Amino acid sequence: MSVLNPASPTTVLPDAACAPRPSACPGLVRIVAARDGGICRIKLPGGALSAAQAEAMADASERHASGVIELTNRANVQVRGVRGGHEAGLIAALTDAGLGPLHDAGAAAPYTQQAQHAQQAQHADDVRNVMISPLAGRDPFALFDTRPLSAALLAMLQRDARFAALSPKFALLVDGGERLARLDHPHDVWLAASHDASGDVRFVFGLAGCPPPATAPAQTDATVQNGSGALASVSPAQVPALVRALLHAFLDLAAADATRMRHLLAAHCADAILRHAQAHVDFPLTRDAALVNWRRNTPADAALRLGAHAQRSAGTWHVGGQPPLGRLDANTLRGLAAIARQHGGGALRITPWQSVLLPDIASHAVPVVLAALRERGFACDPADALARLIACTGSSGCAKSLADTKADALKLATYLPPNLDVHLSGCPRSCAAAHCAPFTLLAVAPGRYDLYRRDGTPGFGPCVARQLTIEQAADTLARLARSNTDA
Repeated sequence: MSVLNPASPTTVLPDAACAPRPSACPGLVRIVAARDGGICRIKLPGGALSAAQAEAMADASERHASGVIELTNRANVQVRGVRGGHEAGLIAALTDAGLGPLHDAGAAAPYTQQAQHAQQAQHADDVRNVMISPLAGRDPFALFDTRPLSAALLAMLQRDARFAALSPKFALLVDGGERLARLDHPHDVWLAASHDASGDVRFVFGLAGCPPPATAPAQTDATVQNGSGALASVSPAQVPALVRALLHAFLDLAAADATRMRHLLAAHCADAILRHAQAHVDFPLTRDAALVNWRRNTPADAALRLGAHAQRSAGTWHVGGQPPLGRLDANTLRGLAAIARQHGGGALRITPWQSVLLPDIASHAVPVVLAALRERGFACDPADALARLIACTGSSGCAKSLADTKADALKLATYLPPNLDVHLSGCPRSCAAAHCAPFTLLAVAPGRYDLYRRDGTPGFGPCVARQLTIEQAADTLARLARSNTDA
């Protein structure tokens, strides 16, 4: 990907789009070129988006881009089709709506200071990668409200100048024990709320992985060595200091080309990283052998992102729906904002399944909100085919894609057998799905795909059929479903 025209030096964020970083990932202040125009990625703290911000985003996407808005698999939002010469206007509009990183007012400063401010804003934007449940503070099964912790971590990441050296992909997970939780998405540092023997909440943590579910197998020597399982636990008050120490340890120890925690673990064992991090905290930081086979007790259920479900507070519900293939237009986003204002106090939550939650809906309004989502084309039932399909941007927007995956996925939806989840990827990079889907259709030519089935090994799993049309892929998936060999 290439970078589009830099923002004008007279705007709030001068030269924001061209400040150098060791990654081509889009951001709010680094707009990256694609086949269908620029991509501007807005990182939402905890997936939170107010109705006013949604309206501002919709307006800005029409004024400065194509009006196409995508939901990402990290609960962020992308504005696609940014027009040349409109980068600065889009950045300013989104920043004015409170969708940018923490920053100090810099527009009135001399140009050299404005440019420095823009670079600092880009760096702060890059590190805003803290994932929590979209139902944090509302899930009836949660052990801890992670929203204040997430806010504290985001502030620390953005304000410590040294953390600008982290890759824009370096990510943290703070799990409060919710049932609506994405636990198959590897993170560089993960923390999960758990009750200790006295009933107090502690945060168990590990590196380069996810909180292991109750069904996870016992740790092997390899998982113990690489630190992907539970290492130790800290009190909620110690979480920010722990994360800060682990990030400094990463930056101290990592080679120049090591951008993720898994790279560091290939060169240093988890215990060595903990020993190095110990210098940055005033509480003991050693592996707890009693946690070697710690498991998350509450099962996660992604189906709770769809339909209506009761919240922790009596008489309130969250209502969720999935736009077709995670994409909506400006008018649809405005419609969601209007529903949220009328029935939910003006709050929206974007989920890491490329769907939308409207929280705090009163019981009497639930049928109205569900009907409104369905009228706008949202899938509100896990059985809906469009709730079981993931597709990357495809050749209409990405030069690397070998097929129009969005159009092909819509075609597959009319044939998709029940109870099958399928991922369509235009190239081996698998941008749309960081987790392993049960089945992956990997494009090899326009309208042609190789079919892979997950078997627990890295990657897509073994290839079970090649050079399939969408109709042939649907027939093959149906046969696999009937034979009960679904992984």
